Amino acid sequence: MASDLEQLCSHINEKIANIKRTLSLRNCGQEPTLKTTLDKIGDEIIVVNELLNKLELEIQYQEQTNHSLKELCESLEEDYKDVEHLKENIPPHLPQVTVSQNFANVSDLDPEEPVKVEETVPAKKPPKEQRSIKEMPFITSDEFNGIPAYMKSRLTYCQINDVIKEINKAVASKYKILHQPKKSMSSVARNLYHRFIDEETKDTKGHYFIVEADIKEFTALKADKRFHVILNILRHCRRLSEVRGGGLTRYVIT
Repeated sequence: MASDLEQLCSHINEKIANIKRTLSLRNCGQEPTLKTTLDKIGDEIIVVNELLNKLELEIQYQEQTNHSLKELCESLEEDYKDVEHLKENIPPHLPQVTVSQNFANVSDLDPEEPVKVEETVPAKKPPKEQRSIKEMPFITSDEFNGIPAYMKSRLTYCQINDVIKEINKAVASKYKILHQPKKSMSSVARNLYHRFIDEETKDTKGHYFIVEADIKEFTALKADKRFHVILNILRHCRRLSEVRGGGLTRYVIT
């Protein structure tokens, strides 16, 4: 019973001490000299909170990068194992190329034995050269450092070049269809082909370009605010230009 009373008294005394401390702090806030200090502390807390938010975003980006690197490492390890397996299991029936078979000494031939003349195999026609598709060069570190801070905001060098990689992917996919013979096209490819032709103008003739529909069709990028900020950076770095018309914006690779 006595111990219960002691615990109750201790609890009440602790509550009283907390109330006194609260009243003391409230009185401190009303004093002009201390109020200025408290305002400065409040401003510092806001700054620290903003830094913590930036740190959290950076941690998320680093985690995503780390995850991508792990996947790449696992893929390379699998490729290495496949190469080692092929190296250790070369089929024995593959022909062994030796110089002595192709360049026999004339003195070893029997003069009475008729010489067999091998028929020449007609050379195969060289395959048709594939048309090269223009690619957008990646941003260099010097170019990235020259981008105004207000324009690139929190975007990183790698994030901008990742978008360039996806844009090149969309350009390659589009013009692969345009260069494909019509007879070999599927119905989906044929529909895309006709859309590509309809989107061309006299200003885009002879140039490689894409539209937002191509980004959605051939990549996993989202045409959101961040994407358009990067397009603005690419225009600044003279990687692309815009041709507008017919309610459509065409991004021309320069």
